[in-house]
Amino acid sequence: MNNGTSKMLRFIDLGRQSYRPVWALQRRLQQQRIAGEIPDTLLFVEHHPVYTIGKNGTDLHVIASESYLKQRGIEVVEVDRGGDVTYHGPGQLVGYPIFNLNQHQKSVSGFMRQLEEVFIQALSEKWGIESQRKDGYTGAWIGNEKIVAMGVRISRWVTMHGFAMNVKPELEHFQGIIPCGIFEYGVTSLEEQLNADVPMSQVKDVILDAFKTVFSFSDVLVETNVAEMLEMVGDDSPVV
Repeated sequence: MNNGTSKMLRFIDLGRQSYRPVWALQRRLQQQRIAGEIPDTLLFVEHHPVYTIGKNGTDLHVIASESYLKQRGIEVVEVDRGGDVTYHGPGQLVGYPIFNLNQHQKSVSGFMRQLEEVFIQALSEKWGIESQRKDGYTGAWIGNEKIVAMGVRISRWVTMHGFAMNVKPELEHFQGIIPCGIFEYGVTSLEEQLNADVPMSQVKDVILDAFKTVFSFSDVLVETNVAEMLEMVGDDSPVV
């Protein structure tokens, strides 16, 4: 929904980062977006291994032992997004849209469907993979396996948190949780579906272009002062 005006997307590729500083950055950017100080902003990141527990979740869905977590260097963090437990780690493209829904579709469910459409279109058009929505769940699915997980938090119609697309993560790490609290379904990755390695740089380009199309952005402004932004926020992640 363009509303007859041009829309600029500010894009920031954070590279590989720990979870907490990026969470703090999201919160700062969300407040700036609410105040109208910045345009819609999209963060891409690969996280160091972490299990995050959403506000609708429970630590009972982290079934990994302390030794399992320690051996694999996996952190556990309770966060302020919706949803249950999920995994983030290297080889997974994580994205955080900081979007003002007043300039898109002013609907939480509408925003989630648009997020899903980004990946349904990208997977089909670029890689010939037919994914779909699943009734009662969020994300992009291939059969009974999830390839893209989603969970958001919205304040004054400005979003934060977002999606995690399995490109070539260590799928064994999902065995330490019940992903999204879903017992009966599994997870998959782009690498597994194609039986081939896909460069993360290519995936980022494809998904960024799909965001531009689905959300009707007229142009993309690439931000480069990543280190400076992360230094400014430090680690002021909240206690949940």
